[in-house]
Amino acid sequence: MSQSLAGKIAVITGAASGIGLATTEKLLSLGATVVMVDWDKARLAELAEKIGSKAVPQVTNLIDAESCAAMIPEILKKVDHIDILYCNAGTYIGGDLTETTSEAIDRMLTLNVNAVMKNVHAVVPHMIERKTGDIVVTCSIAGHYPVHWEPVYASSKWAITCFVQTMRRQMIPHGIRVAQVSPGPVISALLADWPEENLRKAKESGSLIDPSEVADAVEYILTRKRTVTIRDMLVLPTNFDRV
Repeated sequence: MSQSLAGKIAVITGAASGIGLATTEKLLSLGATVVMVDWDKARLAELAEKIGSKAVPQVTNLIDAESCAAMIPEILKKVDHIDILYCNAGTYIGGDLTETTSEAIDRMLTLNVNAVMKNVHAVVPHMIERKTGDIVVTCSIAGHYPVHWEPVYASSKWAITCFVQTMRRQMIPHGIRVAQVSPGPVISALLADWPEENLRKAKESGSLIDPSEVADAVEYILTRKRTVTIRDMLVLPTNFDRV
């Protein structure tokens, strides 16, 4: 039996595009208020004006340590509490390790791993005090499979899979559910960083999914009764044959 999200307050990072925007739209349609976190101030303002008062813009640069640390305190000045934290923001590096730079590696690990851990670390005391909450993280099938042409990205997602599943166990006594959704290739801006040949083959074979499919999976995770946790949900294009 599904549970209503009406009246819930959700925080979604990377909310101005892709999976984050699709999930924002999904949760809003289910009656939730969504704090939309992104670094793109102009885009957030445009979306908030279009969507209405139930979309609360929060400009945060998760790459910047001070901005990242201020995120949860700033949000709690805008809303009474946080029921749901969806850590979705991320970036991508593909190709051989020798083709990237140390700066790009630092940026990826900061956004894909460090920022997620910091955001969860910041919200957990608030949720523990309330004795309830949901934390969801966008992982990837790359967090389950050693994709040989994206060693940095896959490693960041393996790290997040470990973090989510260890935190899930720690949070059980506090009534907080922790889960991840692991999509296959999603039509989004991140695909611009794919090796050109891989992207061409994926498009030709129909091996991509729409962000709304991931949003549907997040909805399913969040609407289970409180005695049920969906620890991970893999969402793959039907024609995707790597796992």
